[in-house]
Amino acid sequence: MTINATDSASVPVIDGYVDVHISDGIARITFQHPKGNSLPGSLLRQLAADVTAMGAHPDVRVIVLQSGGSGPFCAGASFDELTSIANIAQGQEFFSGFSGVILAMIRAPKFVITRVHGKAAGGAVGLIAASDFSMALHTASAKLSELAIGIGPFVVGPVIERKIGLAAFSAMAVDADWRDAAWGERHGLYARLFDDATAMDHAVDALATTLAASNPEAMAQLKQVFWAGTEHWDELLADRARMSGTMVLSEFTRNAIAGFRAR
Repeated sequence: MTINATDSASVPVIDGYVDVHISDGIARITFQHPKGNSLPGSLLRQLAADVTAMGAHPDVRVIVLQSGGSGPFCAGASFDELTSIANIAQGQEFFSGFSGVILAMIRAPKFVITRVHGKAAGGAVGLIAASDFSMALHTASAKLSELAIGIGPFVVGPVIERKIGLAAFSAMAVDADWRDAAWGERHGLYARLFDDATAMDHAVDALATTLAASNPEAMAQLKQVFWAGTEHWDELLADRARMSGTMVLSEFTRNAIAGFRAR
């Protein structure tokens, strides 16, 4: 995607969209899906492409990632797509969508601020962890729901562990229940919490504006410092995607997903 400063572009995906708007050095990437802002493969691929493009865009100094609506920030993987996976190759391709967005975020030479206005489940926690700074509402609970549907947070695990530590990641992975936003702030998933969306938006705008006026070379070097040691993650996350893609085909997982959809 190539767009100019102050321009915006909306790329539709099946039952959802990704919108990119650039103004005053700030690129705002907004995704939305009618089913709780869940993430089908087409949306994941577009997100990865847009983050990569904004990382290379000469008029962009900072990236803000957010989702639309006033409900969940993101419900994680699309159950509709999970149930349609017919073989390991399809499974690996789907879960590689999460790794593509994570790698794009941590490798963009610009800070990524994530605005979290609601609950975040499964893969959404990985996207938050892959940001350089996250702001959230006090109602933005988070959970890793993968074990409850018969798989595990394999692809998003490395970036979550790096952000909040092994003990906190293990706790989220084993006890697949909601953690409140205060827990997320204590463990570093969220940098700041707010009582209302207006206050959060003012803070996001203020920080993004400050960063847009900061030294881009210094910010790029800081990104390398933040994510040093992740150079091998292409291979690591590909292996994890294959692991998830294999497990999603099991009878246990099929039945568990069907049970969740029937609720």
